[in-house]
Amino acid sequence: MTGYGRRVWVLAAGTSSVAGYVDAVGFLKLGGLFVSFMSGNSTRLAVGMVVDPQVARMAITLLAAFVGGVIAGTLISAAAGSWRKRVILLVVGGLLALSGALDLYGWGGWATPLMAAAMGCVNTTFQRAGEVSIGVTYMTGTLVKFGQRLADALLGGPRWGWVPYLALWLGLVAGAVAGSVMYLRFGTASIWGAAGVAVALAGFAMSIGPVAPSRVARVRP
Repeated sequence: MTGYGRRVWVLAAGTSSVAGYVDAVGFLKLGGLFVSFMSGNSTRLAVGMVVDPQVARMAITLLAAFVGGVIAGTLISAAAGSWRKRVILLVVGGLLALSGALDLYGWGGWATPLMAAAMGCVNTTFQRAGEVSIGVTYMTGTLVKFGQRLADALLGGPRWGWVPYLALWLGLVAGAVAGSVMYLRFGTASIWGAAGVAVALAGFAMSIGPVAPSRVARVRP
């Protein structure tokens, strides 16, 4: 993440806040399952297979939707080329808006899988050479990097190298707080707020300009 400019840091932190917001809404709606934290859902799947098959079924549905979102996002990124950040964020905003609309019109069972698909898709926003370079929905690696960069600073390394990682984590936590507050007031309709922010971030991504292709052309031997 330290290889990116400040505008990308801001975009990543904003995108992470959307992920935190959506995960909080999904968590409260589902009563303990997640729409972006798939490590937690994997544990819930394993435990549910033993003690609660209904939880296990919901967990596997969310896992499948998340992976489907990653696949779709990767394909869309390859097609969008140098404008992939803007396109992916617009797609994420569309999926979240559709999730809110389905819940409004009585198709609430599809709302959370669509949220999970959106969260899988959003993780393809930041790529280098076909690999995710900044994960915006999972923070364990980010906190490890934060600790490492902070230790480097104490040892005389780059003084502020830890800041982007802290900003990414704070973005997710702040988004989760906002999502919790809004869900308690508006229910699943609060997801439209995240959709609007995703679209706004797509507009901000335009100010960064085109980026390198997400995938490197493969040369056959």
